[in-house]
Amino acid sequence: MATRYAPMENFVTAELHRRQFLSATASAFAALSLSGCMTRGVMPGGFAGYGPLVPDHDGLLDLPKGFTYRLISSLGDQMSDGGTVPDKADGMGCLPLPAGEIALVRNHELVPSDESGGLIEKGYDKIAGKTVLPGGTTTVVLDAETLEKKREFRSLGGTIRNCSGGITTWGSWLTCEEFVTETKHLGAEKLGADHGWVFEVPAAANGLVDPVPLKAMGRFNHEAACVDPATGIVYLTEDRDDSVLYRFVPTVPGKLQQGGQLQAMRIVGIADTRNWKASAMPVGRRYKIEWLPLDAVDAPQDDLRKRAAAMGAAIIARGEGIHMGSDELYVCSTSGGAAELGQIFKLIPGRSRRADEVELFFESENKEQFNFGDNLTVGPNGHLIVCEDQYTDVVDNRLIGLTPAGDPYVFGRLRLQTELAGGCFSPDGKWFFVNAYAPTRTVAITGPWAG
Repeated sequence: MATRYAPMENFVTAELHRRQFLSATASAFAALSLSGCMTRGVMPGGFAGYGPLVPDHDGLLDLPKGFTYRLISSLGDQMSDGGTVPDKADGMGCLPLPAGEIALVRNHELVPSDESGGLIEKGYDKIAGKTVLPGGTTTVVLDAETLEKKREFRSLGGTIRNCSGGITTWGSWLTCEEFVTETKHLGAEKLGADHGWVFEVPAAANGLVDPVPLKAMGRFNHEAACVDPATGIVYLTEDRDDSVLYRFVPTVPGKLQQGGQLQAMRIVGIADTRNWKASAMPVGRRYKIEWLPLDAVDAPQDDLRKRAAAMGAAIIARGEGIHMGSDELYVCSTSGGAAELGQIFKLIPGRSRRADEVELFFESENKEQFNFGDNLTVGPNGHLIVCEDQYTDVVDNRLIGLTPAGDPYVFGRLRLQTELAGGCFSPDGKWFFVNAYAPTRTVAITGPWAG
């Protein structure tokens, strides 16, 4: 199947559009503040959230009064390419398209034994050389104003456990495999290729893209990615108890297939950020960062993080969600902290003017505050929204908001016994999209955003 693309904007133009978007949304939220919806820095006593959650009569998602959701896509829905929506919806990004449309590019964290939702005509890898692996992405194209669904289709196939990823400033989604094969076998089924890579899916694709692993970005248990729009540098997380934080400095910004240098974060004065045995990294204190260049990044022994740590890279407990704010990025550690309930770090790129810095922005002290955060995003008002991913005797996953001052509040509660994933905002800041993992449900939330 030949895949057609709309003309892609160059890196500089994409950055200009991004800054115009940030300016417009900042003005909109400033207007809200003047009308009485004040920010934490202005309202005495701070922002305590949007109020108590209202039980959803449809039994899907509880939200505060004034907020509503719309069901966009569900497991088994017929897609425009003849397939059906597959299960295990995970990371997701929202990107603008021409003609007043937006694209949701959505990961499906599928393994070879999972159903694919129909025949995948081409993909990166096959089971025993026959059937294309079911993992990959689907794309949902919506009218940007009405959210009318225009088309829905498979956009990447043949991968394993596409967990999260991140949008780029040049109009694509980076989808990450959270699976590293030390051999080319998975159980009794022989695989045809190694896994543990990042793949790029243009938002403007109209069907299955050619699956090209971005091998210079490293082979490890990938989780998420985000791009610094000022430099084109890509930051990457890794879901391991002893993970490190990576960054990829491309040879040509916006052209990841042309290669670059993978590096690992060293925090001056801090070897282990997890705070499991001692509070080595207090909340709010900033530390300087150095970046360690890595070699042999294809890592056939899945030892990239171990070699990085031996060089002095800081250890992180299960690095998961990562997202760019205005001039800083946030990183979620799912099981970090003294209570082992989760941490969020804030990294401030120096961008050649000064040294990069990092601080522990938030560390959960109890399950009511925050319980195993995973995907996260930064809203137009500067608040974080974090998707919980905890599996206990009673699964109770929530959307947790965090103010710019680091104060947590509950924004939503999923009524299904599964995780929340893929939270992202529409370009105009009106809609917040999020997935229920299994069975797949993708919803759009709107309401009186403020803060």
